[in-house]
Amino acid sequence: MPDAFSDHRELLFSVVYNILGSVADTEDVLQDTWLAWTRREADEGAEPVEHPRAYLVRVAVNRALHQRAAISRRRETYVGPWLPEPLVRPIEEDAAERAESVSMALLVVLETLTPLERAVFVLHEVFGYAHPEIAEMLGKTPAAVRQLAHRARESVHARRPRYEPDPRLRRQVTERFLDAALGGNIDALLELLAPEVTLWGDGGAQGAGGTKPMQGRVKVARLIAAIAQRPGPGLRIAYRRTNGDPSALLLIGDDPYAVVVLDLAPEDGQVTGIYVVANPEKLTNVG
Repeated sequence: MPDAFSDHRELLFSVVYNILGSVADTEDVLQDTWLAWTRREADEGAEPVEHPRAYLVRVAVNRALHQRAAISRRRETYVGPWLPEPLVRPIEEDAAERAESVSMALLVVLETLTPLERAVFVLHEVFGYAHPEIAEMLGKTPAAVRQLAHRARESVHARRPRYEPDPRLRRQVTERFLDAALGGNIDALLELLAPEVTLWGDGGAQGAGGTKPMQGRVKVARLIAAIAQRPGPGLRIAYRRTNGDPSALLLIGDDPYAVVVLDLAPEDGQVTGIYVVANPEKLTNVG
């Protein structure tokens, strides 16, 4: 494998994953990018690539935009709410090492953008590329990219305040939430949940989930208390980082059952969002 591709593979993975929200699709795009790079390097008549990093990012981003169309077609027939495929890491991992991790909650918001808006937002807001650089990557004018960036930023900020809870608080609330859920303690759940809390349960056609997101403290508390009992006594909890944030991995034996990520309100730390990924196809890379 060429050194330039290896040197930049983690960056390419992060950029593409944040555009697609799917590990499998990201790996497909990276494979295509590597093939394009090796063909270019093997072409004796081609001009040398002066800036391999910029070349590789441009190829990967454009292939990711092409892949978004295939993902959109799959989404049309998807059963229930769709959540990104979680990136689950050990809880001890230094969050600073993955500064470009985008939270589950933000990835859900990014799904409301057009593919071009999402690509521009990810490149500019997450990875710090300047508008002229992005324009060159996408074959657009800087003015068009600035307009895309403005629309994307306004849309994201309207749905997602600029707030990230303290990791220790998120871990504490996650532990209390699971204690209450697995204990069937509805009163404790009601204390933790914000009045307009939303539950996203992504089970696909195979796992435990719902047909649409559920909103409201009482309804969500009752449902969580009920479904937490389904796996039986063999369920165990392993605390992990999911997309950079403290979270919980639920296992039956050694097999992943679900990933649970909580979103907290900035003013009081109540739970405003519950993201549960239980689709077995999205847990194949989780351990």
